[in-house]
Amino acid sequence: MAKVESHYRQENGYYLVEIKLREVRQLFNTLDPAPFRDKDLDSDSETYIYDLVADLPVKAKVRLVLYLPEQACSAQVQDDVSRAIQSYFNYRSDITLKELRAVLKEGHTAMLIGMAFLFACIAAHQALTAMNRPGLLWSILEEGFLISGWVAMWRPIDVFLYEWWPIRRRRRIERKIARMPIDVRPIETSVHATLPSQSGE
Repeated sequence: MAKVESHYRQENGYYLVEIKLREVRQLFNTLDPAPFRDKDLDSDSETYIYDLVADLPVKAKVRLVLYLPEQACSAQVQDDVSRAIQSYFNYRSDITLKELRAVLKEGHTAMLIGMAFLFACIAAHQALTAMNRPGLLWSILEEGFLISGWVAMWRPIDVFLYEWWPIRRRRRIERKIARMPIDVRPIETSVHATLPSQSGE
């Protein structure tokens, strides 16, 4: 099976993420009243760029190439688009960092609560065991305390084993997009890459 990166053209050591546009505004949320450089990316544009970059190895050098009609290609457009995309993904990276910190904080809190509850359950289990009471009810209580204590550890284990690292990876990719070089080139030099049509376009 061919590697994912084999589907991307390379140029001067960079993998090219190539998008063909009819006009620059396809990239942005047209309902956003902010100045051009501060506009939010359209959700389709954000997802499309993110998914293409995420396909490639994290350490791979990537260049975003936007193909526009020749009359729309200027140094000013290049500068404005680059600043807008970089600003947006820096913003997304900051939001993701806050999410990561919140998840880790929740994990630490859950760990403290879970450990305290686990110790209490183990102590209760040992106390009941020491009483050596016969009968099914006492056996259920003994095992119930022990099982409940370990079940309480599920949330911190879930956070520290599984939940935090996809968020961290997402932030690494967003930071990578915010820092990657961006070119605007005439559409005549483009390949088949095209941004998915947006509703109402």
